[in-house]
Amino acid sequence: MQTKFLLIASFPDSILTFRGDLIKALQYQQLEIHVVAPDITRSLKNKLTEMGVVVHDIYLERTGTNPASDFKYLLSLYKLIKEIKPKYTLGYTIKPVIYGSLAAKLANVNNRFSLITGLGYAFTGEVSGKRQWLQKVLQTLYKVALTANKTVFFQNNDDKTLFEQLGLVNKQQNIIVVNGSGIDIDKFKAVDLPEVPSFLLIARLLGDKGVREYAQAAGMLHKQCPDIKCSLVGWIDNNPDAISQMELDEWVKSGAIEYLGRLSDVQSVIQDSSIYVLPSYREGTPRTVLEAMAMQRAIITTDAPGCRETVIDKENGLLVPVKDSHALYESMLYLVEHPEEVKRMAKASRLMAEDKFDVHKVNKVMLTGMGIIE
Repeated sequence: MQTKFLLIASFPDSILTFRGDLIKALQYQQLEIHVVAPDITRSLKNKLTEMGVVVHDIYLERTGTNPASDFKYLLSLYKLIKEIKPKYTLGYTIKPVIYGSLAAKLANVNNRFSLITGLGYAFTGEVSGKRQWLQKVLQTLYKVALTANKTVFFQNNDDKTLFEQLGLVNKQQNIIVVNGSGIDIDKFKAVDLPEVPSFLLIARLLGDKGVREYAQAAGMLHKQCPDIKCSLVGWIDNNPDAISQMELDEWVKSGAIEYLGRLSDVQSVIQDSSIYVLPSYREGTPRTVLEAMAMQRAIITTDAPGCRETVIDKENGLLVPVKDSHALYESMLYLVEHPEEVKRMAKASRLMAEDKFDVHKVNKVMLTGMGIIE
C-alpha cells in the first residue's frame, strides 16, 4: 500500500495552477496523492483523476465567518482524514491551514504541514470594526493550529517575521521560507516584447489587490497617452473587499481600462503586454508576477510584503508605495517614455525567474522540509 499525502485546498482553481507541479514532485516520490476542496468541477476532477490523484469534495464557506459552518467543515475534514489515513497533510490558504491542521491533529497525523500563501482580507487594509474582530479570532485560531504543525512554510520573510512577533508560530518549530509557488520556466517561455508598450494586471477584483489604484493610474495615463493600452484580467470575487460592477463599468466606459474578463490561460495576454503591474497591498509571493517574469516582462509592483520579493528596483522593474496611484502612474509613464529600459528590465526578469523562482528548486525545498527527501 502506498503512503498517502493529503493536500487541503479552499479554491479549486488553485490546485493545478499553483500546486500541480508539487503534486507531480510528490508522486515522483511514490506517494498516493489525495486532494480535498469545495465545489470541484467535473472537468477539474477528471484532470486530477487522470493524473492519478484521488479527489474529495467537502463543502466550505471560503469567505464566510459562520462558526457553525466552519465547525461542520472541521468535522468533515476529521472524518475524511480518519478514513483515508494519510501520513502527511498540507493545507494552504486560511481555512485549510487552520481547520486542516486541527483535524489532522485530532486524527493523530504526525506529519502536519502548512503553507502560508498570504494573509488575506483580515490582515490587510484598515483594521477596525468587524475586520479588527476577525483579525483577533484568526490570530487565535492560527496560533492553536500552527503551533501543532511539524513544519510551517512561508512565501516571504515579512509574513514569517509577523507570525513570529504575534506568537502564532514558535521557535521550536521548523519554519522555512520558500520562493513562492515557483514557476515552470519551460512552460512560461521568454517571448519578444510587442512594439507598442502596454500594461496588464491579472487579479481577483479586490481592493487589496490594488485594482482601484491601477484603474486610477490608467486613467491618468489615458489622458497623457490615449493610445497606450491598460488591460485588466480577473473577476469580481465573493469577498467583502470586492470592487463593484459599477466601478468596473465606469473604468471601461472611460476608456482607461480594457477589461478582458476571467481567463483560464493567461499566457496570450502576458505575451501581448510589455509591462506587468501588480499594486497589491500584500501577497505571499504573487504567482502572476512570476508568470510575467518568466515570459520576460518588466514589472511594476508595490514595496509591500511578498511583492517586493519579485523586484529589484530599477533592475527588473520598479517598486512603488502601497496605495499611491500617482506614483504608480509616474512609473508607468516613465516606462512608456523609456522603451530601452523596458527591454533591459524584461531580460533581467527572465534571469531572476530562472535563478530564484524555478518551480523545481522551490519544490525540492518543500519536500526536503517535509522530510520526504533528504
